[in-house]
Parts: sequence; structure tokens; C-alpha cells
Amino acid sequence: MSKSYEADAGRRLPFFQINLLFISLGCDKNLVDSEGMLGLLDKKGIQIVDEEEKADVIVINTCCFIHDAKEESIQTILEMAEYKKTGKLKALIVTGCLAQRYQEEILTEIPEVDAVLGTTACDRIADVIGDALNGKGHVVLGDIDAPPLTGGNRLVTTGGHYAYLKIAEGCDKHCTYCIIPRLRGNYRSVPMESLLEEAEVLASKGVKELILVAQETTLYGRDLYGEKSLHVLLKRLCRIEGLRWIRILYCYPEEIYDEMIQVMKEEKKICHYLDIPIQHASDEILKRMGRRTSKEQLTRIIGKLREEMPDIVLRTTLITGFPGETKEQHEELLQFVDDMEFDRLGVFTYSPEEDTPAADMPGQLEEEVKKERQAELMELQQEIVFEQAEDRKGEELLVMIEGRIAGEEAYVGRTYMDAPGVDGLIFVNTDKELMSGDFARVKVTGALEYDLIGELVE
Repeated sequence: MSKSYEADAGRRLPFFQINLLFISLGCDKNLVDSEGMLGLLDKKGIQIVDEEEKADVIVINTCCFIHDAKEESIQTILEMAEYKKTGKLKALIVTGCLAQRYQEEILTEIPEVDAVLGTTACDRIADVIGDALNGKGHVVLGDIDAPPLTGGNRLVTTGGHYAYLKIAEGCDKHCTYCIIPRLRGNYRSVPMESLLEEAEVLASKGVKELILVAQETTLYGRDLYGEKSLHVLLKRLCRIEGLRWIRILYCYPEEIYDEMIQVMKEEKKICHYLDIPIQHASDEILKRMGRRTSKEQLTRIIGKLREEMPDIVLRTTLITGFPGETKEQHEELLQFVDDMEFDRLGVFTYSPEEDTPAADMPGQLEEEVKKERQAELMELQQEIVFEQAEDRKGEELLVMIEGRIAGEEAYVGRTYMDAPGVDGLIFVNTDKELMSGDFARVKVTGALEYDLIGELVE
């Protein structure tokens, strides 16, 4: 048999000879890209493995949004490069945001890397692997503003009962701390028909919760249809048989609009849950961040959402220690968090990213100060969440079962209030047999820090 891995007309690629390990780092949007690449490789007959020692090829889909993500990506590449020395690993491929940003540096500084694949070239993964195995490693970037790739026949890695649907690529906001527009290009919506087709396929494979993601979901459709069209997409997704929950992440607060809220109120499948990253509450800091809201506007938007949907759960993220942030501005943010009582909240310490305006701003703070302020915010949020959890005792909630706890008559699950991977869980005590993806009614009996405890309602 020929050892060539290149395509021959009318003949299947001999990828069945290859064991592949795929590592996906960073956000859920990156995960969708990884699943798309896995789907393409699975169609070629490649064997997916989960042990480094067995891999002929390792692909690492990287992130470099903040310093810690960059460090994790680099460390993972270096760790996997060591397997080149065992004699088994034949090709090491780096894809994603770090690859897009530092393609030449990666190949120069880490010679074990055979090829680098940019953020808009995911559909070329099979060719890149074939070239690398034939000693033709190189950089493949693609057009940064190319039309976004559709999901196609993705290989879902989230367990099968929930999946992410990436509805757009890129971002036009250009916040002063963020490198994403340089790595992902301008905002480009995925055509609605492609999304509906992808969602149909996912539902037919058993997906019950669909989680809409993008750098910003609320702007969906404006570039394609001349106006925001998320509400139209949502209504059409709700018609898909098999889907039980539809969740929306990454909604810029200033772009939330009335038609979207109305559809959320009308459609029972749409979770009353929104992720609205606000980043700060000081008008001065928001302005320096390049954000397009004020504290007054944020208060008004949050108030409107809660008025229209009293049971809505709001998640947000904050950046603490932004250049020039004073103690008074930090205390203003603390007060805002206390007043708003967000249901879910994450706090990042500011990370100066090269080639961003914020990295050159005066007033860069010490890491120790940033971490102290992060700890204060999280301590306050912990108090808020613990009080909210106590108030839920006795409440009955619909729960999606995620899996069984080994050795116990208990399961772990999520409510509509919790997105996977970032929010809390509910532990369900029952001797009844349940399966991952089942929905069950559960009565809350207690709380454990960020998680709830409950028992099955017969």
C-alpha cells in the first residue's frame, strides 16, 4: 500500500491508518471549530484516540484571548511536542487563535510543530495533516474575513444531549483590551438556512439543548439581512422537533432589543437566561475600554429584562484592574454588583495584550492589586449567590440530567439557570434509573456553595 497521504482522484484517503488526538482549548466557539474539524477527519476514516502515547497525529486548537489562555496553549504545545521524541508521533498541528496570531513564531520557536492552521482555514485540516505527514508542513491562514464556515457534519463532543451552535464569526466592536477582531475578522453571520439545517441534524442525533454562541449573538443577521434577526432565527429554531431548551450566550447589553425579548417571553423552549458581559460599571472605565454603554444604560437594560421576565437568570463577566482604575472606581463596581445581584458572575483580572490600545495606556496596575480586587468582587458575589440558593429551598425545577454519581443513588444535572461548564449544578437524590439527557422535576432541598441539592419529584 502506498504511504502517500495525499488525495487520489476517486480513491479514499488512507487516513484509517492514522490515530489522531485532538485537543480543544479556550471557549465554546473554539469547540465548535474543533468539532467541525473532527467531523471532516471522521469522514476520512481517521481513528480518534484520547491517549497521547497512541497518537500518530496531534492537533491542538488554541486560544490566546488573555495571558493565562496563551500560557495554557503554549504549555500544551510544548507538552505534546515531547511525544515527537517517543517515535510514535509523526505530526503536530497547531490551529486556532494562537496559530493565527503567532504562526511564524510557533514554527520557529517550536520546531516539533509541523504545520499551523489559521482561524478561517479549518476546512483544510485534512490536507494540512496529509501534507505534514509527507514532510510538507507549512502555514495555512486563509482570508480573515472569509464567509464563516458552517458546522456541517460535526462530531459533537459534549455528550450528545447538548451542543453549541455558532451563529456568527468575528467582531466589529474593537474594545481597547481585545485582540479578537484581529484574529477572527469582522462580524459575519452564518446564513439562517445553514444554521437551521445544522440544528436539525443535531436534534436528529439526540441534542435536546441548543446553545447559541458567537463573539456577539445579539447582532445576528444585521450584515446579511439589513437588520437584527436573532428573534427570527429563534422562532424558527423553536419549531425543530426534539429540541427542549434553547440558550443564548454573549449578548452585548446595548444590542438587546424588543423583538428579541418578546420572542424569549413567547417561546417556551427558550431559557429565560442571558449572558450579558458588561465588563465594568464606571462610566470612565467603560469609555476607556471602548464599551458602548454607561452605568445608567446597564441599569435600565437589566431592569427591563427582569420586568419583562421576572424569572430570568442573568450572567455577566467583569474585568478588574483595567489601566487607571482607581480604588473609588473599583468600589463603584462593587456597589453596582451589590445593587444588581447578578445570578451568575465571573471576574477576569485585566490582561495587557500586545497590539491593543489598552496595553499602552498609562496607569497599568500591579498584579497583586488586580487579584485583590478580583477576590473582593468574587467574595461579594458568593454572598449573593448563597442567599439566592437558600431562597430556592422548596422550589420545584425542571432538570436536565448530566450523569450518575459513581457509587451513589444520585445524579448530577442542570436547570435552565445554568449553562454547562460555567455555572452551577444540581445534585439529585433518587433510586430511580435515569439517563443523561433525561428531563426530570426536582424539588430543591438544600444548597452547597454554588450548587443545589434536590430530590426527584415522583
